[in-house]
Amino acid sequence: MPADGCLIDRFASHLPVTPRTPRLTLGEGRTPLVRAPRLEAETGVREVWLKVEGMNPTGSFKDRGMVVTVAKAMEEGSTSVICASTGNTAASAAAYAARAGLSCAVVLPAGHVALGKLTQAIAFGARVIAVRGSFDDAFVVVKELAAAGEATLVNSVNPYRIEGQKTAAFEVCDVLGDAPDALFIPVGNAGNITAYWKGFVEAAAGGMATRRPRMFGFQAAGAAPIVRGAPVADPQTVATAIRIGNPASWKSAVAARDDSGGAIEIVTDDEILDAYRFLAGCEGVFCEPASAASVAGLRQRAKRRALDGVERVVCVLTGNGLKDPDTARSLSPSLSEVAPTAADVRAAIRALP
Repeated sequence: MPADGCLIDRFASHLPVTPRTPRLTLGEGRTPLVRAPRLEAETGVREVWLKVEGMNPTGSFKDRGMVVTVAKAMEEGSTSVICASTGNTAASAAAYAARAGLSCAVVLPAGHVALGKLTQAIAFGARVIAVRGSFDDAFVVVKELAAAGEATLVNSVNPYRIEGQKTAAFEVCDVLGDAPDALFIPVGNAGNITAYWKGFVEAAAGGMATRRPRMFGFQAAGAAPIVRGAPVADPQTVATAIRIGNPASWKSAVAARDDSGGAIEIVTDDEILDAYRFLAGCEGVFCEPASAASVAGLRQRAKRRALDGVERVVCVLTGNGLKDPDTARSLSPSLSEVAPTAADVRAAIRALP
């Protein structure tokens, strides 16, 4: 793969782009693959790697798909884009629309979007509308508006989103020299597990990898429609990015699970938050709560001794911890205020857990 250029240029031979497709970029891709020795020690897996997608320009994996989607919208003459979002899609769509000179509208479920993501969408100049309902309600609305020709829909039902997001699988294969034995990933709207599997299948077919990994996806207990086999009318979880009751990419996620010999399973909010704290405090990686679902799933499977034949694992961390500062603050000790003396500061340090 070329070592330079924008994501569209780097992977042009693997993407549905043409010479007319604008080479839109904010520097997305090339996110770190960080080894996690403390997780290795805890789980007994020989190699555990963290794909830190929070290092993308707007702080989440959504940028990979959005850059291709917005570039194709430009190529096709669109002047505006629209999406429903639990936050990360909104931030990414707003940023790339701003870069492209397009107008952007985002529709959010009122009261269920983390502050960092909402702030991004507003800062990038999107028209932000909150609806009294769930993500799924918002999604119905934007599909109707897009079908009426009012804007290009940039949610993951747009196939260009999946095309861009699959490039993360190519990067994993490039860094490791092959596909891992297994990929662990959060599942919300299910576009990302779909995209990674598509990328790994193409990597194996194209000589970038000699094998395809087993795909292990994880849904929050209060928002697990795929695991439970039916839509969830009122999904609830602290992991707002995967708080989705009727995933748009449900069928393709199940296909990725089945074709890879993997699984889609449930993790609790307590397991998610414990993994969230572990990653920050033990590995030095700060991700948003939903991202930690992948690591929660790995730890859960390790405890159940359900990792036979798995020696090299990649856990996808989908978004940056700064996306959701309220959760981080709620789990932290109260900030101490003391007199500006060495003695008082020393005493305060020793009093902290």
